[in-house]
Amino acid sequence: MKQVYIIGAGGFGREVFEWMNDVLADPNEHQFVGFLDDNLKALDGFDIEASVVGTIKSYSVKEGDLLICAIGDPASKKAICKPLLEAGAQFLSLIHPSARVGRRCVIGQGVVIAPKVILTCDVKVGTLAMINIMSTAGHDVSIGAWSTVSAHCDLTGGVQLGEVVFMGSGARVIPKKTVGTSAVIGAGSVVIRAVQENETVFGNPARTLS
Repeated sequence: MKQVYIIGAGGFGREVFEWMNDVLADPNEHQFVGFLDDNLKALDGFDIEASVVGTIKSYSVKEGDLLICAIGDPASKKAICKPLLEAGAQFLSLIHPSARVGRRCVIGQGVVIAPKVILTCDVKVGTLAMINIMSTAGHDVSIGAWSTVSAHCDLTGGVQLGEVVFMGSGARVIPKKTVGTSAVIGAGSVVIRAVQENETVFGNPARTLS
């Protein structure tokens, strides 16, 4: 039996916990142990059937453990989870049963795909990327490792999203545009040109924030 932990007990962690219960239905195959968070009081005040069982800093990789990353900020996610990967940790890809993942899509390790997400066909999703509820990715889209696509986003055909990218809720990118490593696309923005590495854009059309 695999022992399952969720890394991060914030708001997104509680969402992932709900989705996990829809995915890991067989108690003989997976046992959820609890959350790992450096704030041991992160769940105080919430009526949730789980607890923070330890800090991320104190966790030691053990054979048979499976981790689910529930950290939304891409840079923090990479900083926390990359050392665990390098130490041999196994991250579970959590794909909600209501998501539609088309044929020939390639899903990396530790990816979280939330309810009602649609990946049409030939989509590539890198290690520990996250795609939140109701977002869509068209044909030939690539989503880089560690990136976060927030709720209700639209990545149209051929878009190339670099690593460690953050897309705010409701953002969209028109076909075949590229978004560079560590870029940020503000909520509700419409990207109609290439976004450069480390650039932050916002608006419709999306413009660089000074």
